[in-house]
Amino acid sequence: METIRIETDARGVAHLWLARADKHNALSAPMIRDLGRAARVLGADPSVRLVVLAAEGRSFCAGADLGWMQDQMRADAGTRRAAARELAMMLDALNTLPKPLIGRVQGNAFGGGVGLISVCDLAVAVPQARFGLTETRLGLIPATIGPYVLARLGEARARRVFMSARLFGADEAVRLDLLAGLADPGTLDAAIEAEILPYLSCAPGAVAAAKRLARRLGPPIGPAEIEASIEALVDVWEGQEAPEGIAAFFDKRKPRWQSG
Repeated sequence: METIRIETDARGVAHLWLARADKHNALSAPMIRDLGRAARVLGADPSVRLVVLAAEGRSFCAGADLGWMQDQMRADAGTRRAAARELAMMLDALNTLPKPLIGRVQGNAFGGGVGLISVCDLAVAVPQARFGLTETRLGLIPATIGPYVLARLGEARARRVFMSARLFGADEAVRLDLLAGLADPGTLDAAIEAEILPYLSCAPGAVAAAKRLARRLGPPIGPAEIEASIEALVDVWEGQEAPEGIAAFFDKRKPRWQSG
C-alpha cells in the first residue's frame, strides 16, 4: 500500500506506519483507503496479537489532506457522501479492531490525527508534541472523528477543545485523557514496549472479548452515531464557510470571519 507500511515481528506485534512524512501524514483519499484495508487485514490475521499505530517523519498526522477536502467540495453530492463514508468506516475499522491498538505519537497531531489517537486503546506521546481540533478555523467541524473524541475525552473535557481550534500541549493532552502518558523521544519505543508486554501474556481471544465488552458498555458508537457524523461532515462541505476557509488557506489570506 502506497501511503502506509506494516511491519510484524515474531511475537505478532504489528507496527502500522503512516508513511506520508513529506505531507505530515495528512489523510488523503489513498491513505484513508489504505488504513481501512490494513485494519481489516490485521484484524483478521490470527498471527497478529497487537497493533502499534505509528508515523514516519516529524508529524504524527496533520489531519485531513486539504486538497482532498477541496476535491469533495467540487464533487457531486454522491461522491461527497461516499468520501465521508469511507473516512468514517476507516475510523470504525480501527476502533473495532479485535486486537489492542497502541498509539506511538512522535509528533504533532491535529484534526483527524487527534481522531486516530482517539481510536487507539491508549497512546503515548513525546512531550514536545502539540495537538488541536483545528477544523473550525477552516469552517469545518470534527465530524467523523467526533464520536471517538467524545468517547475518549468525555463530553465535558472534549468541549474545552472541540470547537475553539486552539492548540494544546502534551501535558494538557494527558489531563484531557487523550494520552495515557509521555516519554522523551529517546525512550518512546521503550515506553511503547512496556505497554505491549502485558498483552503478550494474555489469551488473545479473551483480550478481543474484553475489548468488545468495553466498547459495548462505553459510550455508544454504532451505525446511528456514525451516520450522524457522516451527515454532519457532508453538511459543512455543502455550506458556505468550508469553501471559504479552504480557499483562504490556499490563497494564504485570512477567511472573512477572522479578525485581528
